[in-house]
Amino acid sequence: MLKFILLGMGFALLIEGLIYFLFAKQVRNMFEAIRSYEPEKIRSFSIIIIIIGLCLIYFTFKFYELS
Repeated sequence: MLKFILLGMGFALLIEGLIYFLFAKQVRNMFEAIRSYEPEKIRSFSIIIIIIGLCLIYFTFKFYELS
């Protein structure tokens, strides 16, 4: 099971790194836009993303029974 977790983290870092590498200017503009948001709005969005991620992990383990 640890190998699946490490594999998933590796793929996530790979994709994130590619996005920053390929779209550096757009990412910078996005960060500038985020600076104008209220912290509460950012936290609310983060909670939604966390819940979606947890649901994805839960249903992956439930339906595919990784072992």
